[in-house]
This record gives sequence, C-alpha cells and structure tokens, in this order.
Amino acid sequence: MNTKPFTSGLGENAVMITRVADRQWHALDDDLVVGRGHAQHRPDGRLYVSIDAWHDLAFDRLAEAMLAELPAPLYTVVDEADVELAAAWRRAGFMIRRREWEYVVPTDPQVTGLDAVPLPSGVTIVPAGRADESLLRAVDRAIRDEVEATVGWQSMPAEVMPRPEGDTIVDPSKYAVAAAPDRYLGLIRVVTVIRPRIGLVAVRAGEQRRGIARALLAHALGTLHRSGHAAAWTEVQESNHAASALFEGIGARPMSSNLELVR
Repeated sequence: MNTKPFTSGLGENAVMITRVADRQWHALDDDLVVGRGHAQHRPDGRLYVSIDAWHDLAFDRLAEAMLAELPAPLYTVVDEADVELAAAWRRAGFMIRRREWEYVVPTDPQVTGLDAVPLPSGVTIVPAGRADESLLRAVDRAIRDEVEATVGWQSMPAEVMPRPEGDTIVDPSKYAVAAAPDRYLGLIRVVTVIRPRIGLVAVRAGEQRRGIARALLAHALGTLHRSGHAAAWTEVQESNHAASALFEGIGARPMSSNLELVR
C-alpha cells in the first residue's frame, strides 16, 4: 500500500491525495475524506476509473493523481444528465467515445406483441438454468468472435459484471438459449437484482434474420411477466440501429442515456 501523499494546493484548503489500496485513492482535507477514486479492469480488459468527490478541487486532484499512475487509455461512464460530472471528466482530458441509451422494456405480451411469436423452424428455446454449459460457452465464444471480427466487442454495451480471467460466462443459470438439434444458435442473459436487466441478446451471424432474437425476447419477457415484473431494462449503444429497432418494435422506450468517455 502506497501511503505517500500526492499533495496539491497551499494553506488551510490543501487537499492531500493518498493511494490507500491497489487502484484506490482518497482525497483528504484536514484528515476528512472529501473524495474517493477507484480503477478496475472491465471484462474486455479496458481500465475504467470512477471518482466520487465533494467538490471540484477534490475531483481534480484525485484525477491528477490517478492519471499520473494509471496507464492509458482510461475509460469512464457517466449519466448524461449529470452535466457537472461530465464537465469534470472533460477537465481531466476525457472525451466522449460513445452514448448508450437505457431502455425500459414492457414485459406484458399484450403490450410487446410477443404473445404469439412463432419459433423459427428447427429451433427450440431452452429456459434459463437448463442450458448445457459446454454448448452455452461454445455459442457465447462464437458470437463474441463474430462481433470482434466485425464491429468489435467494444461496440457492445459496457458490461460491469466481474469475471475470472478469460471467462465470459459467470453464471450459466442466467442464460436462456435458442437451440438447434446439434448446437445453440443464440442466447439471452437476464439478471434480476433490484430490477430485471437484459444484459445481452445475441444470435450467431449465420442465423440472424430468422426471428430468433424476437423468440428469445418473447420467452424471457414472458417469464418475467409471469413472475410479476412489469418491466425490464436494457442498454443499447446509440449506433446499434438494429438493436434499437428490435427493442422499440416491442414497445421499449429510452429513459436515459450514459456517456462513455476515454482519455
């Protein structure tokens, strides 16, 4: 642990920055903690930073100290409505990389229009918790490789779930899948903590435009509706027009937006 302070400012209002643990910093003003900074690697390997500070001086000093120690590039995510926080990151040299819309998604099949979605020929839906783990990992890996070879996985919504090194499936029980007799064709992940969140819906490139994604959504949203959830949430990158059309086509509406910034 590095307790050597990074001090900036003079007189009674001097703010002292101390690294209190690996990738964790505190801003102290007369021994009072007035800000905290943190850095962590996301599943795709990118390094994200966050700062929670009482005032601009503490934020700026934390950012200065963290940026001096951390390797570039660095990323952060802010609520676009938080104008002050976005401005603080811009002062630190960050620029907007992309925008993600948060959608609220109705679950009632009478609202979504998914009450009578036919399954594509030769496809069955395997409910969450019943998927074969080896086949699940195979389709996840195949889809990730396809995305990486085209638009790049970094174009997908920023995922925050911690994962062991190289493991993209943390909890297989959260995935429902679209299955052919010999392999899985697509998957959907729904995690319910405070509220249901659709973290991922994806289909193999060669199986797209067959209605598999709609069938997966019909299954997942119907399951949530029967469990008493009136709505779910999901994030879609602004440039992902196909995903936006998919969700807006079932009555989902954007409620807020996040900015991913990079330095």
